[in-house]
Amino acid sequence: MILINRLFLLLFTFSLFALSVEAQEQRYTISGRVTDASSGEDLIGAGVMVKGTRLGTVTNAYGHYALPLPTGEYTLIFSYLGYETKEVEILLGEDQRLMVRLTPGVNQLSEVVVSAEGQNAHVSKVEMSTERLTVKEIKRIPALMGEVDVIKAIQLLPGVQAAAEGTSGFSVRGGGHDQNLILLDEATVYNASHLMGFFSVFNNDAIKDVTLYKGDIPASFGGRLSSLLDIRSKEGNTQRFAATGGIGLISSRLTLEGPVGNENASFLVSGRRTYADLFLKLSNNEDLRKSSLYFYDMNAKLNYRIDDNNRIFLSGYLGKDHFGNEFAGMDFANKTLTARWNHLFSPRLFSNFSLLASVYDYAMLMDIDTQINQEWKSQMKDWELKADFTYQLHTNHQLKFGYNLLYHDFMPGEGGGTTEESIIARFGIPREYALEHALYLSAESTIANRLKLKYGLRYSLFQNIANGEELDWLTGYEVAYRKTYDRGTFYHNQGHLEPRLGVAYLFNDEHSVKASYSRTVQYIQLASNSTAGSPLDVWFQTSHNIRPQLCDQWALGYFRNFMGNQYEASAEVYYKNLEQVIDFKDHAQLIANENLEQEVRFGRGYAAGLELMVRKNEGPLTGWVSYTLSKSRRQIDDINEGRWYRSPYDKPHTVSVVASYELSPTWNISANWVYASGTPVTYPTGRYQIEGTYVPIYSGRNEYRYPDYHRMDLSATWQLSKPGARLKHELNFSLYNAYGRKNAWAIRFRQDADRPDVTYAEMVYLFSVVPSITWNFTF
Repeated sequence: MILINRLFLLLFTFSLFALSVEAQEQRYTISGRVTDASSGEDLIGAGVMVKGTRLGTVTNAYGHYALPLPTGEYTLIFSYLGYETKEVEILLGEDQRLMVRLTPGVNQLSEVVVSAEGQNAHVSKVEMSTERLTVKEIKRIPALMGEVDVIKAIQLLPGVQAAAEGTSGFSVRGGGHDQNLILLDEATVYNASHLMGFFSVFNNDAIKDVTLYKGDIPASFGGRLSSLLDIRSKEGNTQRFAATGGIGLISSRLTLEGPVGNENASFLVSGRRTYADLFLKLSNNEDLRKSSLYFYDMNAKLNYRIDDNNRIFLSGYLGKDHFGNEFAGMDFANKTLTARWNHLFSPRLFSNFSLLASVYDYAMLMDIDTQINQEWKSQMKDWELKADFTYQLHTNHQLKFGYNLLYHDFMPGEGGGTTEESIIARFGIPREYALEHALYLSAESTIANRLKLKYGLRYSLFQNIANGEELDWLTGYEVAYRKTYDRGTFYHNQGHLEPRLGVAYLFNDEHSVKASYSRTVQYIQLASNSTAGSPLDVWFQTSHNIRPQLCDQWALGYFRNFMGNQYEASAEVYYKNLEQVIDFKDHAQLIANENLEQEVRFGRGYAAGLELMVRKNEGPLTGWVSYTLSKSRRQIDDINEGRWYRSPYDKPHTVSVVASYELSPTWNISANWVYASGTPVTYPTGRYQIEGTYVPIYSGRNEYRYPDYHRMDLSATWQLSKPGARLKHELNFSLYNAYGRKNAWAIRFRQDADRPDVTYAEMVYLFSVVPSITWNFTF
């Protein structure tokens, strides 16, 4: 670690040297924004290149770019896949502002575009272990019940695996589903699933950009070990009023967007709701008629450009699930709020200030009569303040720095009887409060056109805040003593340095090698009885008894483009070393447990793998084929007798095939096929009898596996509108699990009623063939 810190000191010294060289050379800056000419949406990652040179940059998450150049005449090339390239001639003798609008290419509108950035970004960018998906691509992937799903789409990428059949939980490079940081417009989404995980909370009509970092996570982000899923919503059409929507078998959705007054402001409102509860009322079964089952979500956004140097955004999300019948019910909900201010201090210094809020809560209710009734509630609440700055030191040297402050307010649970006559006592687990700070500095440099470096350092600090109640201090997982701190005082601090490093060497425009290293720290942990996650999961904080989890990840990759960038290929190997990794002891009690810290065990682990991928980006046939070979292990003294064991997310082999074919201007067919090794599981291998009761004897932790998983999905889309029509609409027909594979969702062991000494296994599966039809429209 000392060697790494010295290396970063050397690299940042190099940044200061680049700044001094820059000061000796007269340069001016061309800056501005790149937008979609038809909607006014900012284009993230659009290429800005100086013709005839290797000089250039890309737009940031807000469509802004800055390019310092010496005095002279230049031709700038603005490009974005799926759009017509634009060339602009400039005479640079002073700082200039240039706003550029790119027009969608007529002959490219139907193509499935994989990357939103420059055509050779796959090879030339220094970042690796990063995947970007466009909305067009996601919409073409066959989906369960016709519900286009961001999370289901990323589960088809190399290194990413579904946590379980049909769920929105996912594992990245052997990590847990709780080790993924999921952001919607920078705000944390704690539970990204609807209907117990069958659908995600993200309405595709409201989404603009999806980026998944499997490693090489930017220094500006932290808080999770395995991955970052950064989802950005649309800003709203500044050119005209527009509507998009769809009607399917299980839900309908509608998105409205348009300008407010003039082109300086726009709005977007998007909603989606299921109507399964309406069909239940048609049932002949009285219990079903009295039941309810639905989810809904809403997105809203407003943005306003005050002037060329200032812009503000306000966005929010609300989503809720409800299950209930005459005697019991469950509700869970996500809420996020994002307020952002973009400010240009100078043509080279871009800033973004964000105020974020995120709330996740759930409630269960049982109401048999006035005496037998009970409720249980839990809530997680975050408030966050961020300040991020980007300074373009030089044409080939960029500096990023910033600070963020995150306040956690966790209410693990409280509940009990709901009436005075109830026989169930009230009970509550003390709230947990904490502050999480982070300060970061990173830089990206190009040396001699071939060698690119990206290096950053993040310092994170976690501070527990006392709630005024007595705290247990553990020794060897048992209470050693108790101590009380005044409410609001900081009683425990933990800080960590998190270095990030990336390097790329370009042999030419068609192939390169890249390497990266990153350290990540996770201060909040998840108690879950399921590898896929559930609405009843409980988050708890690092404290004097719970240490943060640490991960050091190394990756090495080779990247190649073929046939004028029509094809992309990549091969990456990675190794992750895990410290203070947590798991739970055998037969742990995780729900409504005030002494949850005593159920946790600490140890070490590792994950290693190889990811291969080939993509086809252009032409009637597009898609990708990927293969992942991986291994993930844990070693914890009090689990599995201290022997190494498979992590719950160890799946040695994973294959994904995704294809979309344009048969004609009116017909598109798509298919995907997935294969994965079975999920590790602990089975009972025997039993013994005590006073007439059979007690199971279990195997070692995760010693067995479910049967291997595989599935094929198909879809066909029929364009109903004529060319040039204002109303564009289509019918989508899809088959989920087209050949009816019965994939194990669970294995149950039952005792034979006629032969009590015999136990048999019973496989539970969720889906056979699931057909659907959806009508989509836009105008």
